[in-house]
Amino acid sequence: MKPLLITIDGPAGAGKTTVSKILARKLGYRYLDTGALYRAVALKVIENHVHPDQDDELASLCQNLDIQWVHKEGVNRLICNGKDITDRIRTEKISMMASKVSANPIVRQKLLYLQRKMGENKGVVAEGRDMGTVVFANADIKFFLDANPQTRAMRRYNEIESQSSSTFEQVEKQIRQRDQNDSTRQLAPLKASHDAICIDSTKLSIKQVVEQILDHIFARF
Repeated sequence: MKPLLITIDGPAGAGKTTVSKILARKLGYRYLDTGALYRAVALKVIENHVHPDQDDELASLCQNLDIQWVHKEGVNRLICNGKDITDRIRTEKISMMASKVSANPIVRQKLLYLQRKMGENKGVVAEGRDMGTVVFANADIKFFLDANPQTRAMRRYNEIESQSSSTFEQVEKQIRQRDQNDSTRQLAPLKASHDAICIDSTKLSIKQVVEQILDHIFARF
């Protein structure tokens, strides 16, 4: 099978990250976690006390960001300005800030070139919120992974329970707020591409989702 460019979009907690990593490993592809790139910007915005609506400050911050993926000991590590930030960007505070900065054209322009550069040789599973609609509109095959808000909130709560004092109710509220932010923003709102294959993972295991995706890929290619 020729190398493909595969996109998987969807809201927070739908299982995109886990599914994309497994799929990439099974196909021998590179995994592109675009959400982590926005989280990197969010981390720096918080660290530098930059308001996400202050375009001049945000432009200056983005201009001085050097973000790279480094494959280390079998794991992709996110390096920003020479420092490994992989383990620092998976908090709800970073998630909410990433949702805010991702709506800013300055940030999106900064990361758009980087993302497309990473996918130009194909053999990539790109995961995010606008991979199939904006970044890789000409991808070989696109998927949109979703689940009901309660299920997604529970998944996220279980993921962060040992690292956060947030209650399930708080996590669900944040999930719904992020859904609202991402789907109503003017620039590249979260939505399924018209040619995406939609999968509802509410009642499916990770294994079942991966199997469905592989079935679609092999049936088409």
